[in-house]
Amino acid sequence: MFEPFPGNYVWNLAVNLALVCGGNHGELDEACRPVREAALNGADAGSAALFDSWIAVADQVAANAAGDEAQGFLLSAGTKYLRASGYYLAAERMQSRDYAPRWVAYDKGMDLFHKGARLRGLHVEKVEIPYAGGSYTGIFYHDGSGTPRPTLVSVNGLDSMKEQVCMAGHGQSNLERGMNTLFLDQPGTGEAIRKRGLPAVYDAERWGSPAFDYLLTRSDVIPSKIGIFGLSFGGYHAPRIAANDPRYALCAVMGANHVWGQRQRERVSNEGENPVPHYWDHVLWVFGFDDRDKLLAYTDQVTLDGQVEKIRVPFLITHGENDRQIPAFNAQLSYDQAVNSPKRHLRMFTRADFEVEHCGADNGTGMRDYIADWCAQSFAEMQ
Repeated sequence: MFEPFPGNYVWNLAVNLALVCGGNHGELDEACRPVREAALNGADAGSAALFDSWIAVADQVAANAAGDEAQGFLLSAGTKYLRASGYYLAAERMQSRDYAPRWVAYDKGMDLFHKGARLRGLHVEKVEIPYAGGSYTGIFYHDGSGTPRPTLVSVNGLDSMKEQVCMAGHGQSNLERGMNTLFLDQPGTGEAIRKRGLPAVYDAERWGSPAFDYLLTRSDVIPSKIGIFGLSFGGYHAPRIAANDPRYALCAVMGANHVWGQRQRERVSNEGENPVPHYWDHVLWVFGFDDRDKLLAYTDQVTLDGQVEKIRVPFLITHGENDRQIPAFNAQLSYDQAVNSPKRHLRMFTRADFEVEHCGADNGTGMRDYIADWCAQSFAEMQ
């Protein structure tokens, strides 16, 4: 993994994720260089300084985009708006929920994502998924033709958001292989937690089945070819949903997460790297708790033991051999227990792939494209 901040995994991860989401190395160098010394104080201590530095670069990239737009260079403007969006969202993701400036950055990132996509001619449609008497949001990525296609439902990790996963190229990679993608901000993530106060739940089928129901309302989706994909914490959610809603035709994960609840108790003992600063504050917010012991008792339920053996559709597990957040044994557990899947496959990514970190954060293309290939192939094999 590219590590401009030696010894600070959380900040390094943020840089790599920004690159994966289309960031520019020169712009990110400009954003990171002023805070190298601050990084030595730990992931939490200097996060506000990191925010200010990244936002300054995001503001300039957005201004450059506006200059292109004023001259009628709409494709160039769209590209820059999308990069600026990535920087705003990456900076926002690193802050505690009490850090007020994050909310302005989030709104800017969201607005520029849709503006950039529109100027680039991408078909990115914001949608509402009915849930718990209200709804949560998603974005539907398609080619605009209305042609019925196989479709993947994309499930976030603990701290990611649908726009970031889309900017990481999953929508385009899937579309090139003939698949639409519905990117979710499921409860606990993205807009669902930021704008609607919807916390995460262990029984993810509560929101995963409504996503399937929504897709049945669309004429550009083949109902018998709807699959589900999850990355990071989504590596728990997606298999849980596929195990409990047999309508999903396949399941694929980028980063297994078989015993996520157990991992939280290990993190109390400082085992493994954290994905974001202010980690426990973030997890309490995500699940709607104000006490860590109560949270841990709840997340003891977050396990795929007793679940994956209910999966009766094709099931793909990918994992990086040097995942410093979620140990690789999680992948083997999910594979070993998925005994009723008619097509189960475990693909461990190694140094030969130049992609060994959590969810491919050190590369961003290997697992993504392998999953797209496998899903397209599996859909094609279905009647």
